[in-house]
Amino acid sequence: MGAYFMMFAAWGVGLPLPFLNLVAAFIYYGLHKKKSQFVAFHALQSLSSQIPVTVANGGLLFWLIRNLVISTSAGGSVFSTSFWTYLTFTAALNLGYLITSLVALGRAYKGNFFYFPIFGRWAFDRWYGPNSPANAEPKTRPNLPPS
Repeated sequence: MGAYFMMFAAWGVGLPLPFLNLVAAFIYYGLHKKKSQFVAFHALQSLSSQIPVTVANGGLLFWLIRNLVISTSAGGSVFSTSFWTYLTFTAALNLGYLITSLVALGRAYKGNFFYFPIFGRWAFDRWYGPNSPANAEPKTRPNLPPS
């Protein structure tokens, strides 16, 4: 649940710097992945689902700054139709991510799973699948009596 709250906090701080959100999610995942499989699953899902949103936001910010620099030097507006289309796409992506994260937050708070499209199954397989850390052999030998 905290991974989804982290997204909102980093979003508020990192809106001018979109990749700050991704760094915060990575740090949160690194710190909390050993608490339980459930926490690790939701933290990994939150982290992995933030990657495309962060890339889209970063691209939009780069394009906006580039257009502002060009418009001040050229003396006119250089915001093309493709820029406005990309802005609309990025806004819709962020809105969809916000809604999905709120639903996931509510489900995680109640102790239930919620799977994001694409990333949910991958995160579940990572923490609950046959190759998950929980299914790995223990690093220490069991204390058995001599044979």
